[in-house]
Amino acid sequence: MAAVDQLSRVFSALADPTRRDMVARLTVADATVNELAEPYDVSVQAVSKHLRVLEDAGLVSRRRDAQRRPVHLEVEVFDLMTTWIERYRRRAEERYRRLDALLESLPDEPEGDIE
Repeated sequence: MAAVDQLSRVFSALADPTRRDMVARLTVADATVNELAEPYDVSVQAVSKHLRVLEDAGLVSRRRDAQRRPVHLEVEVFDLMTTWIERYRRRAEERYRRLDALLESLPDEPEGDIE
């Protein structure tokens, strides 16, 4: 149940386009709050709130590095998402295979004039 709860928090955190963009930028390199705030027309405080949501979901962590406090992407959380998504992708794929097999087993419609 804890994994589902974390999964809900992750998907909820990624529902916001600004947070998705921050996650995408963190795939390149760790960044400080100020660095993450640069491209947005919002306050550093607003970016900090976004980061808190990502932190609560387990997507990012912050650590102290001398005078810097870089934000770090926790990639293990993506394994949880991938596992969940893959399970349902496989189920949907199996349904399509069964539908294809059923359609192939149906007799061809007789050719004739359609009026």
